[in-house]
Amino acid sequence: MRTVRGRWLQWGVFAVLCLAAFSVFGVQRFPPPEFTETGHQLPSLISIPPRSLLWQYFDVFVLLVVLSLSTWLALKKRSRNGLVWTGIFSILYFGFYRKGCICAIGAIQNIAQGVFDPTYIVPFTALVFGLVPIAFALFFGRTFCAGACPHGALQDLLLIKPINIPNWLEHGLRMLAYIYLGLAVVFAATGGGYIICQYDPFIPIFRLSGDTFMVITGVIFLLVGMFVGRPYCRFFCPYGVLLGMGGSFSKWRVRITPDTCTKCRLCEQSCPFNAINKSSLAEVDASNLGPDKRRLAWLLVLAPLLIAGGIYLGGHTGKTMARKHARVNLAERIHFEESGKVVGTTDASAAYRGTGKPLDELFAEAGKVRDRYVLAGRWAGGWIALVIAGKLVSLAMRRRRPDYEADQMRCVACARCYEYCPQEHLRRQTLYGIPMPLAMAEKAVAPTPATLGKLEPVEPVGTK
Repeated sequence: MRTVRGRWLQWGVFAVLCLAAFSVFGVQRFPPPEFTETGHQLPSLISIPPRSLLWQYFDVFVLLVVLSLSTWLALKKRSRNGLVWTGIFSILYFGFYRKGCICAIGAIQNIAQGVFDPTYIVPFTALVFGLVPIAFALFFGRTFCAGACPHGALQDLLLIKPINIPNWLEHGLRMLAYIYLGLAVVFAATGGGYIICQYDPFIPIFRLSGDTFMVITGVIFLLVGMFVGRPYCRFFCPYGVLLGMGGSFSKWRVRITPDTCTKCRLCEQSCPFNAINKSSLAEVDASNLGPDKRRLAWLLVLAPLLIAGGIYLGGHTGKTMARKHARVNLAERIHFEESGKVVGTTDASAAYRGTGKPLDELFAEAGKVRDRYVLAGRWAGGWIALVIAGKLVSLAMRRRRPDYEADQMRCVACARCYEYCPQEHLRRQTLYGIPMPLAMAEKAVAPTPATLGKLEPVEPVGTK
């Protein structure tokens, strides 16, 4: 159960963050000059100035230390308290001190641009922050989410009274992260901007400044996160998709029980992220656990058609997105002026005509940009359709599972389930001589089928 100290810590952190969020709306101490004559508008700052190379290496060093510590605490030490304090450090350092930049979530955009744009060189820190947590996930699961990610740690710290979300809604909302990942890669690859950084709801909180809409969005996420476990991580984070894919192949991973699973269901009811896969032995009719072969056959037939449709629609979407590119927009405007569809010129079209460059050169350049957007749109459309088809196929499959297990795609290695596992309490009693509560000792005995469904439900826990 949560201690009184842990509850006061949650409320204290939440109060500080609320004050920080409201301070964003305050008046600047040194307001910028007003350009009343020219009408010039100051641009909003999305990224912060780069640091010296030595300090960039120091950021990489801190990431490796924190990531290694989170992995050790989650898998070896099995310490919830240790992960909480590691997460607090990540919030303070990677969040408020580094102002959310550099960020592993946003670094995937740098890597995507580097892959598709040969003239762009990916910064060393972005390369490390983007790939090292995924490499860790391939071996140890999503331990980056456990204590090294400031976004996840902030939401996890404010989780006060979790509520359960229906499975159908959970599966539907999780698809948003896959779509977001596809769009982020498309925009970065085509030069359309880094939408993850631009629409990150926690960056204004970490920087104590930002767009009003994003500030409100961040506060809403924090308020929802008091009752829904890590809403941004579960339903929107594109980097979590990559970590989940890597975690599904990990050899060393979160194992709820250090010994034999007693099917007590305490871990299932203590997880606020719906990341525990039930034991098939707890099913009422275990004979129906095989895949629905008829539905699976239909899905396998329809999957190629769904992917082809996604590619087709993605190509048309790419054409629409290309119009927002400055070069394509300029070429389209000049084309309308030349064909007589519009009267007059704009500042941009007049400036280009003043350079004396041939219009064919502009049209050819715009055509290459448009083709790049169309290709990226097709990739994104095919990716989204593939994800939907994969989700439908996975729902048609039902795997035989002897024990309650952490779902490696969804588990963020928060270590809550350890605190409620009777076998874990037995292990700690053996190692450290800690007395185990009587209720835990009674549930440490494997239940019979007659008593399996009669265990008293346990209220899901927040932060320990």
